[in-house]
Amino acid sequence: MTAGSLHEMHMKRCLDLAGLGLGHTAPNPLVGSVIVYNHRIIGEGFHHAFGEPHAEVNAINGVSDKSLLPGAVLYVNLEPCSHSGKTPPCADLIIKTGIPEVVIGASDPNPIVAGRGIEKLEQAGIKVISGVLENQCSELNRRFFTFHNKKRPYIILKWAQTSDGYIDMLREGHVVQQPTWISNEISRMLVHKWRSEEQLILVGTRTAEIDNPRLNVREWPGKTPFRAVIDRKLRLPKSLNLFDNSCPTFVFNELKDMTEDQTQYVRLDFNGSLLKPLIQFLYSRGILSVFVEGGQNLLNSFIVENLWDEARVFIGRKKFDAGKPAPLIQHIEPREYRIREDVLFFYRNQ
Repeated sequence: MTAGSLHEMHMKRCLDLAGLGLGHTAPNPLVGSVIVYNHRIIGEGFHHAFGEPHAEVNAINGVSDKSLLPGAVLYVNLEPCSHSGKTPPCADLIIKTGIPEVVIGASDPNPIVAGRGIEKLEQAGIKVISGVLENQCSELNRRFFTFHNKKRPYIILKWAQTSDGYIDMLREGHVVQQPTWISNEISRMLVHKWRSEEQLILVGTRTAEIDNPRLNVREWPGKTPFRAVIDRKLRLPKSLNLFDNSCPTFVFNELKDMTEDQTQYVRLDFNGSLLKPLIQFLYSRGILSVFVEGGQNLLNSFIVENLWDEARVFIGRKKFDAGKPAPLIQHIEPREYRIREDVLFFYRNQ
C-alpha cells in the first residue's frame, strides 16, 4: 500500500470518529483523530461535545505507551487549533508530545485558526501533510465551513407533500386546523434523528398554531435543539407546546425584546427581508445550523431568496386532491431514497 493510500485509510477512520459527535459539538466542528505507530493505530479519539477535550487530546490520552509518540504520526480531519478557548491549543500539546508528523484533512476556516495551527506545527519542526481527503473532510463539516465562510448558519429545509403535490389540506377554502400526517412513522422517526443533529428548529406562525408542535427529539436518542418561531404580532397563545420552557426558544416578532424564562423575544424589522436579519441574529448567537420545518410561506421565502443549503422532501402516497401546493425547487436534480412507501428527495443547493 502506498503512503498516499495509507494516509487516506487513516483519514477515513478520522472521519468515522468525527461523525460520532454530530449534534453535540456545535458551535465547534466535528473532529476525529488517530495516532499511528509502525502502521498500527495506538490511539484514537473524537470531540465529544462543546467545551470538552478536542479529538487530538483524546487520541493522545488514548495511547497507553507515551514513549511511542516521538515515532508516531497523528492524523486529524481538521487543522489543530492554535488558540486558547474552552480548552488549551491542540497544536501546543502535539508539539509537547514530540510527535514528528501530522497529517491533516482540511484547513480550519475559523479566522482565529486559519493556517496558524499548521504554521505553529511547522515552526516546531513537525512535518505536516495537509489536504488528504479534503473534500470529504469539508463535506462532513459543511455546517462549520458555511458558518465561517458565508457568515451565516447552514440552512436545511424539510417538508412532506402528498403524491399530488400538496403540503396542507384545504376544506371549504381553509387550511384544516389540525395536523395531517403525510409521511409514514419511519420517516417521522428519521426527522427526529435529523433534529438531534442540528442546533435550531424554525417554524412559522401558522405551523405553530395549527400543528402545535413540540419541536423536540422524542423518537430518537439525542439532544433537543433550540427552537424558534416567527410570530410577527405575538398572537400565538402561551398554551402552545413551544412555550413549555423545556428548552431555549426564540420568538421573532416586531413588538418587543425581552426574555421570559426560557423564551427570548427578538424584535426584528419586518418591512424588508425578514430572513436576512433573522439569520444574521442566529449567526451572532453562534448557531451553526437551522432546520426549517415551516409551512408553504416560510419555506418558499427561503427558496425565493436562495437562502438554503439542503432540502429534504418526503413524498407520501396520500392524496389531498386540493390544498396548499408544496414548495417547488427547480433546476436541481435530487438524490432519491425510498423509505417503505415514502420517497425522500434530497436536494443540495450548489
